[in-house]
Amino acid sequence: MANPDSESFSPNDFRIPSYLIVPDSEDKDDSVEPQCPVLVFVNSKSGGQLGGDLLVTYRSILGKHQVYDLGEEAPDEVLRRIYLNLEKLRSNGDTLALRIQQQLKIIVAGGDGTAGWLLGVVSDLKLSHPPAIATVPLGTGNNLPFSFGWGKKNPGTDHSSVVSFLKQVSEAKEMKIDSWHMLMRMRAPEEGSCDPIGPLELPHSLHAFQRVSSTDELNVEGYHTFRGGFWNYFSMGMDAQISYAFHSERKAHPEKFKNQLINQSTYAKLGCTQGWFFASLFHPSSRNIAQLAKVKIMKRHGEWQDLHIPHSIRSIVCLNLPSFSGGLNPWGTPNSTKRSQRDLTPPYVDDGHLEIVGFRDAWHGLVLLAPNGHGTRLAQAHRIRFEFHKGAADHTFMRIDGEPWKQPLPLKDETVVVEISHLGQVNMLATHGCRAKSIHDPSTPSHHDDEDNDSGKEDSGEEFRKFGAAETFKIPDEVDISRLS
Repeated sequence: MANPDSESFSPNDFRIPSYLIVPDSEDKDDSVEPQCPVLVFVNSKSGGQLGGDLLVTYRSILGKHQVYDLGEEAPDEVLRRIYLNLEKLRSNGDTLALRIQQQLKIIVAGGDGTAGWLLGVVSDLKLSHPPAIATVPLGTGNNLPFSFGWGKKNPGTDHSSVVSFLKQVSEAKEMKIDSWHMLMRMRAPEEGSCDPIGPLELPHSLHAFQRVSSTDELNVEGYHTFRGGFWNYFSMGMDAQISYAFHSERKAHPEKFKNQLINQSTYAKLGCTQGWFFASLFHPSSRNIAQLAKVKIMKRHGEWQDLHIPHSIRSIVCLNLPSFSGGLNPWGTPNSTKRSQRDLTPPYVDDGHLEIVGFRDAWHGLVLLAPNGHGTRLAQAHRIRFEFHKGAADHTFMRIDGEPWKQPLPLKDETVVVEISHLGQVNMLATHGCRAKSIHDPSTPSHHDDEDNDSGKEDSGEEFRKFGAAETFKIPDEVDISRLS
């Protein structure tokens, strides 16, 4: 990243007068209006030592009142306090407070889990002028920052690197991103409690419904209902199993996972040792998606249809962004023939649809490394439903936005249901020419005649008000946020 001309950078372009951030502050001597007011949230435990170093550098430039350590204070508390103060000042005639409300931007430094946390909080606050968000890559996958042009490698933490990033933020464009709600319902276990279900370790973004409201109409007698959300993807099968093995190893030996390169190489090794390169030999057909679940999709409102899953598919990914597993694009860009024959479109991040892609084995996944490579395109839909009945397998592996878990499947005459539906949108900050594409962007090509070899075949009511800062999608106080990196 090129260093900016020091003469063209002024911290005052980004600094917010302290009285606007700190309630009841009387000091208005520093009330110079910034051109690009920002708040910075840093997961100091992400990226090994990098998170802590980045926190120090940002505070040296912007001051401590604008830069927050997520290990010390939750973002929903910070943003509520600041916006309440801005609203109070605005109602008293402070025009600068109004302009800050309208122009404020957020920078979040951490892994995809940390970025998703901030996105959920902003989504929940339902502000009249919600701030757009830029993401600094400090995790292993970094799919969110890579999609919107912020890179996928850990950034520099020195003064010039941070100044360069701030200038990019000031020049970035705003782009909407879809958010997705996930509802999971399963029979209550005969032993154990619901919150959480032991030994089920759900991701932090998927919570027992009783934490929200024990009287909610979505609760069903005799069942436990969970819900949460995601921004990037939901996956099931092969890839989620590898991710689960990686996270289990990192949890057992955290001292071995302090370096991004080591993390990525360990991930690759697990793909080999799990046997997915020779799935037809090492994994029974009962692990195949078609054997595990009946899948329904909704392309048009109110019209469910069965989705045909080829029997060879062992992993299914429901994508919102054109980046998966550290920058791979499983959907690719369908050529004009595929688009007309199968009603497929490029992967827009704000069109209210998920791209559903399947993979046979790890060798199939390697095709993503080739030009125009992609998985088996199954469908695009704005609602997806998985129904699991009693079968040969007693569990499978699932993952949402990098957080995997081992999901028990029915052993009796019962059903586990996972349903994904469109929830809303949040503003992202994106560099010009980034990978993510908007359906409203006139610069997005209307067609793309790339050649591809698509082996997949496409098959020829509730209201969700809360997503982030509320109990639905909130990182609990006792959670070690280093696990979100």
